[in-house]
Amino acid sequence: MTTVGPDWLVETDYRLVRWHDVIEVFGGRSIGSRISVGILAFLDFVLAGTLWRYLQANWRYALFFLYPFVTFGLLIAAAFLIGVAAFKITGSIPIATGGGLFGLAAVLAGPWRWLHLGDLFDDWIFSCEYIRFGNSKIEQRLDRLAAELVVAATNSAADEILVVGHSLGAVLAVDLLDRALKLDPALGRKKIPVTFLSVGSSILKIGLHPKAVRFRRTVERVVNSRAIFWGDYQALTDVLNFYKCRPMAEMGLSTENEATVRVVKISRMLNDDMYQRIRFNFFRVHCQFVSGNDRRTSYDYFMLTCGPISAKSQTLAPDGAVSMIAEDGGLIAGAPVSESELLGSPDAAA
Repeated sequence: MTTVGPDWLVETDYRLVRWHDVIEVFGGRSIGSRISVGILAFLDFVLAGTLWRYLQANWRYALFFLYPFVTFGLLIAAAFLIGVAAFKITGSIPIATGGGLFGLAAVLAGPWRWLHLGDLFDDWIFSCEYIRFGNSKIEQRLDRLAAELVVAATNSAADEILVVGHSLGAVLAVDLLDRALKLDPALGRKKIPVTFLSVGSSILKIGLHPKAVRFRRTVERVVNSRAIFWGDYQALTDVLNFYKCRPMAEMGLSTENEATVRVVKISRMLNDDMYQRIRFNFFRVHCQFVSGNDRRTSYDYFMLTCGPISAKSQTLAPDGAVSMIAEDGGLIAGAPVSESELLGSPDAAA
């Protein structure tokens, strides 16, 4: 992609890492299997003490964890009450049983889909399996991508390599960087700096589980490399991320080289009417981290990925690129940006 301003031009090689096919395998299972395995995953997180850790770190995320399972339980209870009501009215066990089964069928045909309960069950099933056993398909894909990343860091003419992980993708991004570092321990130390941004991150979703020892070691190795800058963007109104949390500290890891945490306000990214329309659509709010803004503000996904200022510089600046980019899109003279951080001279590549 090529982006231009009055006095800059940036070429970005943008690569989207997709893994929807892995989740779709879970969605392809029978509904009975998804429900039973999902409940087992729920119990795994509860009995391991992870729910309690969620409550301590961010109670909003704990509510998000409980939402699909509690909602499903309430719907099943409603179906049962239909059966009880039918029995009280008719005194017939077969009719009561039929009423209960009808209520269950209605739940699975309607609210199960409308409330995204199936997708959320699959999400927690995947997370549980990733923590305890890994996922061979994901691992093979990350190995291939890590090799591509190392080649790009060695042979490309880029000014910056930026790895962005959104939501649970932030977990996979850490895994990817760790694999790349194993192939090239000098990654990020050579001519091309490497920046990692976790946005609306679910790193603590995995990292707070007591059995996620392998993942916490992965995070440690990436952070301890010191050559990869890590910025972590969080927002209060996004209930699917851990707001005002220091990832390393929450996982009980050394904070000597922890992430640079930036708290942003999604309401400032959008026009008032748009924000009012989406503010209670939690999935849409969550996706604003990878969507276009209506307003200039400290967090701008497309400015970070395609703009003339390095993502590291934008993360370190209190107001992102706002002080560095004029209203007309031109670079502001005297902006606090070093030559190495300026990606936008004509014909530069990012």
